[in-house]
Amino acid sequence: MDENMILKHNEQLVATLEKDLRYISAIVKQKGRELLTDYSITPPQFVALQWLFEEGDMTIGELSGKMFLACSTTTDLIDRMEKKMLVERVKDPKDRRVVRIHLLEKGEKIIGEVIKKRQKYLHDVLQDFSENEVIDLKDSLEKLHREMKKE
Repeated sequence: MDENMILKHNEQLVATLEKDLRYISAIVKQKGRELLTDYSITPPQFVALQWLFEEGDMTIGELSGKMFLACSTTTDLIDRMEKKMLVERVKDPKDRRVVRIHLLEKGEKIIGEVIKKRQKYLHDVLQDFSENEVIDLKDSLEKLHREMKKE
């Protein structure tokens, strides 16, 4: 194959890969929303809970950055989550001027249950994959994630 053919082949491959990732993302998002109907939280609240679950306590500013939301939007989100007893605001012991958002037991329980259901869904989808295919997929996705985080 000459260089132009290889380049065109790669462009088509990348275009197909982008389309597949977009479709997969949409399905995962939709399935996630379906799972949330059993709980009294919205998708953005789930995302906030997930960040707090994975990263620990953080300020409104830090959480806003992770969620790509304005601080005012995140503040409103946290206000509603506080009323539902999912999170609480706590003063940072090292600097009393700093307020951190802390995940409460109820929020942690919801996150744990939803993540288990999501993992079960993925497990069911992967039934027709061999163990090696699952490992290769995991490794490839980890590598893709690492490369994307560099930018």
